[in-house]
Amino acid sequence: MSEKSPAEQGVAAGTSMGAAVILVTVGIIQLIQGIAAVAENEVFIVGVEYTYKFDLTSWGWIHIVLGVLVGAIGVALFTGAAWARVAAIVIAAISIIANFMWLPYYPWWSVLIIALDVVVIWAVSTWKPQAV
Repeated sequence: MSEKSPAEQGVAAGTSMGAAVILVTVGIIQLIQGIAAVAENEVFIVGVEYTYKFDLTSWGWIHIVLGVLVGAIGVALFTGAAWARVAAIVIAAISIIANFMWLPYYPWWSVLIIALDVVVIWAVSTWKPQAV
């Protein structure tokens, strides 16, 4: 395995702190999105039948729980702890799956969150805090 240069590690560390901010922000927004879905707000319009269809209340609770977990892990990621980095990768992957399944309800938001989760996974997996 090749060693990363200090400049690359600096970018990875900075991006990882950005990833922590992204996770906290995504967590808060997913929490709000979940509350809106549970309240059966008229924000969400369901189109054609979809294989992964749940009722809106179920999706609301999924997003509330996911939002709390994503936000909490984002806060923990600021410490740079190994467990927080592993948890950030796992929760970002779960968020990718959940947002893929949420596509028919809110497609552009889901695509944006999937892209941000990919950035989080890259940043956290390339960062070695002890190298900085």
